[in-house]
Amino acid sequence: MSQECLVEVPTCQLCGSAASDELFREPPFRVVRCAECRLVYVSPRRDLDALERLYGADYWASDSPKTRGYAGYVEDEPLYLKTFRRRLNLVAQHVPSGPLRVLDVGCAAGYFLRVMRDEGHDVRGIELSPDIGGYAVEHLGSESIHIGYIDDLDPNRSGFEFESFDLVTMWDVVEHVPDPQGLLRRARRFLKPKGVLILETQNVGSRFAGMLGRRWQHYKHEEHLYHFDPSTVERLLRETGFEPVHNTPSYGGKYVSLGFIAERAGRISSLVGALCKPLNLLKKVNFYVNLRDEMIVVAHPSDWAPS
Repeated sequence: MSQECLVEVPTCQLCGSAASDELFREPPFRVVRCAECRLVYVSPRRDLDALERLYGADYWASDSPKTRGYAGYVEDEPLYLKTFRRRLNLVAQHVPSGPLRVLDVGCAAGYFLRVMRDEGHDVRGIELSPDIGGYAVEHLGSESIHIGYIDDLDPNRSGFEFESFDLVTMWDVVEHVPDPQGLLRRARRFLKPKGVLILETQNVGSRFAGMLGRRWQHYKHEEHLYHFDPSTVERLLRETGFEPVHNTPSYGGKYVSLGFIAERAGRISSLVGALCKPLNLLKKVNFYVNLRDEMIVVAHPSDWAPS
């Protein structure tokens, strides 16, 4: 990546402070923690054009998924569908029963939306990347998927009107965007007055992240611009018009293959990676893993009041 694609981040996105402490560096990137609000972020980072180019076809079928993208996002479709079916239990705990209108922001191939559609809900999705969003269109129809930025979406477009959704979700999205506040404020406008937001992101304050340090698998500097913990993600939500009501790692796991375990083991050390390499022989075997280093946060609009 050319140096011209990188821009320094002079102040904290969350509180505006210019004071920070460097946690570590992997040139050309530095991972720093804001001295005021404790948000962890990456500087320098790709500029806006370079960030958009990042999510091309080779992101979803990456030859280096330890540092960027996914080894085979489309090929792992059964595992993603299985993971989201498991998360239906969490959704049911916080969203009223009955047919819902659901908007998934950053829907990728539409796996969560397909699970919700199969449960009888009316679903819509927004996805920046046409390379992966095309799979969502293929399964859900072009009328249900907006390819592009949320800011470009006409709120008068049929099916995407403001204040028309019972549930808005963001699965592993906010850490990727330069302006998470802007994204959340825009997403809030699509929620009904008593709608629910469910957001997932990694927890840099988790025990597993602390144990691994710089080897933590979510330190992928080109794409993960921010690393939240419960305090900073809840501050982000409150400052964008939401009130967090539940924050849990319990549903933050996913179904993974033994091939995925072998690939990620190399992040810990080359020796561990070599020892796990034989797992590739059984790479299609899968099971549920929860390292409890991801947060799923449920929030209401801040002016929401129970009836």
